[in-house]
Amino acid sequence: MTDIKSLHDGFSLSTHRVAAKGARKGGVVVIQEIFGISPHIRAMCDAFAARGYEALAPSLFDRIERGFQAGMDEAGMQKARGAIQNVNWDEVAGDVQAAIDALAPPVMITGFCYGGAVAWLAAQRCSGLSAASGFYGRFITALLASPPQVPIILHFGSKDAGIPLTEVDKIRAAYPDAPIHLYDAGHGFCREGSRDFDAPSRDLALQRTFDLFDQHAN
Repeated sequence: MTDIKSLHDGFSLSTHRVAAKGARKGGVVVIQEIFGISPHIRAMCDAFAARGYEALAPSLFDRIERGFQAGMDEAGMQKARGAIQNVNWDEVAGDVQAAIDALAPPVMITGFCYGGAVAWLAAQRCSGLSAASGFYGRFITALLASPPQVPIILHFGSKDAGIPLTEVDKIRAAYPDAPIHLYDAGHGFCREGSRDFDAPSRDLALQRTFDLFDQHAN
């Protein structure tokens, strides 16, 4: 674990960092779900590292609890939901900017659930990015006031009860040039152990993300 200092207020955040395997193509900031730097997020860092990207996952809930972790049981869900009450997007943007700045370019960003919305936010407001990929970002519809400044693709499950397709349509209507991919799956389809985990959907979404990042790594 190495620390980074938020560009918002200088707060020190812990991170999970994985070196690129083989020749380094670039860096990827991997943004957590509401559960913290979970085994799933660590596995995603490993997946990007295996493709030649140095991966860095900042612990965005360290202001609540250093090394924040929440389980998948009811108590963990309550803790996780509490962590996203009253999200300060200016603070989040400053935290993510520090993570971007900690990686040598080119730098990409991806994220899952809460992190999918943060990836969208970073594409709007952060500097030093080359591309972005957001997975089932529930809060993106609250962040439609300005366009993304780098190429971004989005991934949603067509059976996601928490993100109705009407919400996805709002994003598509606001920014029709931002590709949106729908999968025959529910929420959290990339996370092994989730009731909605769907390996074919995960593999296709990750391949699309790898392809986009590889395109902009040169």
